[in-house]
Amino acid sequence: MLRIALLSVLFCATSHIALGLSIPDGLLPNGDFEYGPKQSELNGTVVLGRFAVPKWEISGFVEYIKSGQKQGDMLLVVPAGAYAVRLGNEASIKQRVKVTKGMYYSLTFSAARTCAQEEKLNVSVAPDSGVLPMQTLYSSNGWDSYAWAFQVDYDVADIVIHNPGVEEDPACGPLIDSVAIRALYPPRPTNKNLLKNYGFEEGPYVFPNTSWGVLIPPNIEDDHSPLPGWMVESLKAVKYIDSDHFSVPEGKRAVELVAGKESAISQIVRTIPGKTYTLTFAVGDASNSCEGSMIVEAFAGRNTIKVPYESKGKGGFKRAVLKFVAASTRTRIMFFSTFYTMRSDDFSSLCGPVLDDVKLLSVRHPRRMY
Repeated sequence: MLRIALLSVLFCATSHIALGLSIPDGLLPNGDFEYGPKQSELNGTVVLGRFAVPKWEISGFVEYIKSGQKQGDMLLVVPAGAYAVRLGNEASIKQRVKVTKGMYYSLTFSAARTCAQEEKLNVSVAPDSGVLPMQTLYSSNGWDSYAWAFQVDYDVADIVIHNPGVEEDPACGPLIDSVAIRALYPPRPTNKNLLKNYGFEEGPYVFPNTSWGVLIPPNIEDDHSPLPGWMVESLKAVKYIDSDHFSVPEGKRAVELVAGKESAISQIVRTIPGKTYTLTFAVGDASNSCEGSMIVEAFAGRNTIKVPYESKGKGGFKRAVLKFVAASTRTRIMFFSTFYTMRSDDFSSLCGPVLDDVKLLSVRHPRRMY
């Protein structure tokens, strides 16, 4: 009976791999770290065993942190549930998951800086890897959710989150919580819209129990973007928001341009030189107390338009149009916010105008538009 029980536990622990099923969208197994090490595998908060955290493999100085724990004068808060892990110098956490070969996936995870100022995280799924900077805090509670995308070459993937930092105090590393995955299905342009993923409906997993959106990190290229079709060509991130927690002009998803001119999003489209096109889009606010005068600047090649929007921070949007004649076979469509804005109820949280429902169409009879 004991042997049968043990086999049952082992089967449940690896069922999605054993059955050949790809991991479903949502939290990874024990992705919120609520199942922790045994007391015998802890030295204070330091995790001692390589496999001590259920479902995870750890390397280096990793701590198991309970919400409300103190570090000096700092109170460590966990946004979802009661536990998180902290990665010290050169420490990492790894989980192997079953995936579909050739598919694109996006990881979403929450992270918080502790005492180090120049923190960054290295996220990898072989052969892809990326460094996510954490210098800028976008939420006042200290936690932000980040997205990172990858394509898999095999039917299993080793997801690794690594702290490459070298601090004098190893306990100054970032906190990690709520690691989730979502399969991405990159949309294609249609005869109704030359832009891919024009309404931002296809994107990373958004945690249902958090209200701060998901950051799409800077310098994310088109082929591995967690926001398929779009590139973040800037020094700072753009924020991916959902209609469950924010005001969204169209559908269930949109992007918030949260860092002024340092927060730009773009897409390159095929165009015919000499042909006339119209770019239409919605500009609004997320109903998150982001108040004041905002301007979204839109570019189509060398053509540009500035769209002012007076936000009361309670939701709403307006539509804008940019008509242009294509100068080449490829045209870069780009958007950014002119100004930095802070939430009126929280002067340490960055916010900005919302962009949604971006459409690009060729005009058959341009004379009719004059």
